[in-house]
This record gives sequence, C-alpha cells and structure tokens, in this order.
Amino acid sequence: MHYIEQGCLEGPLLVFLHGGGVSGWMWDKQVDYFTDYHCLIPTLQGHGIRGGESSFSIMENALEIIELINEKKNGRAVNIVGFSIGAQITLEILNLAPNLVNRALINSALVIPMKITNLFIAPSIRLTAPLIKNRAFSKIQAKQLYIDDLYFERYYQDSIKMKSSTLIAMLRENLSYRLPGTQIKTTTRVLVTVGEKERGVMRKSALKIAEYYSTSSLVVIPRVGHGFSFAQPEGFNQLVDDWLRE
Repeated sequence: MHYIEQGCLEGPLLVFLHGGGVSGWMWDKQVDYFTDYHCLIPTLQGHGIRGGESSFSIMENALEIIELINEKKNGRAVNIVGFSIGAQITLEILNLAPNLVNRALINSALVIPMKITNLFIAPSIRLTAPLIKNRAFSKIQAKQLYIDDLYFERYYQDSIKMKSSTLIAMLRENLSYRLPGTQIKTTTRVLVTVGEKERGVMRKSALKIAEYYSTSSLVVIPRVGHGFSFAQPEGFNQLVDDWLRE
C-alpha cells in the first residue's frame, strides 16, 4: 500500500485516514501541527496515487492498515484519526483488533445503513460520470466538504483519477456499513465527533457509536457540516491535541 510518513519518527504513532474522493493531502494542516508524533498517512484503495485500482472494501483497507501499524509501532502507543469512510475503516480496525489502538477519533462516520439509497448508486454514478470531469461540478462538490481554492486542484485531480467501479464499490460500502451486532470489548479510548449541521442520519450515527463503546465520548461541533478538519483546521487540531494529551 502507499503511505506517507512525517513528523518525529520516534514519537507515538498518529495515523490519519482520509475520506472518500480525497487522499492524504486532506491532512496537510494536521501533519504540520502534530510534529511531535510519528504521522502515518495511508492512501485508501482506489484513491489518489492508487486511482488505477478498481475495487474498494472497508475490511480490506482495515486489514492493510492493521498490517502497516504492526510493522511501524515498535511498542509505541497507536492513535488513529478517521474522517467519513476513513472513520468507518477506523471502526472496522477496532472490530478486527480491539486492543491495537490507544485512542481513536471517529469524525462523521455513518453506521445506519441506507438500503433504498444503496439501490440507486450504480445507475446514478453511470449517469453522472461525465460530470466528474466538469470543473464547475467539482467546485460544487468541493464546497460541500469546505475544500478551498488552495486544495481544489488536488481534489479535482483525485476525482478524475478514480474509476467509476471504485466509486460505486466505495459508496455501497459506505451506505451499508453497520456496527457489529455483538458489542466489541476494546481498551481503545474513542472520541466521536459530528457536525451540528450534518444530516440527521449522521448525528444519529454519532450517538449510536458513542452508546456502543463504553470507552467513548461524543462532541457535536457547532456550526459545522461534513468536513470539520477542512472547515476549522485550527479548532480541529486543538480538539485532537487536547484529547491526545488528556
């Protein structure tokens, strides 16, 4: 798999898992801030430099990242920050390896399956595929994630690299993901965050995750939708920093 390493290579591990349709660059302002940590920024299947891949699986991504963590941790504490589908992958890591991670931040993870919407993904993507290369359309999509002009070109280039089959697989995984039926006993401290302006199903998902893990806390971010780290990078960094040092 492809990943970037930055920061203090002797410090605690801090793994950043990006959302769908973007790649590791979304964490640039976090990596610049957390210089005391050994930052690992993997690229998920079918995204960015891996845009040639045609499949996407939350479990396969989780297994890849568990392998990477085990290769790099060397007895150190491991912390993960995941956004959107990266947050779903973080939850899957907690499921597969309950005691691997010291702290996990789950930012905007959907865990309430949307079956009806799921049925329309493939035909919708095939119909709208030509729009992905339209810069004006991409501008609208980027705005919803609070991606500014500084990062738009990276977002646009990542969008046109992704295969339609990857996008369909990713959306199906995203919209069907649910927490395991049996409660996972984990030693991981979990911080769940969601934007006040996110869709109701996202806020309900955040509450469901917080109730699921006995080691969790929930924070609702005022005046923010889907994309806290883009919308308020300084506030996001401060929240994560305070939580890691708690």
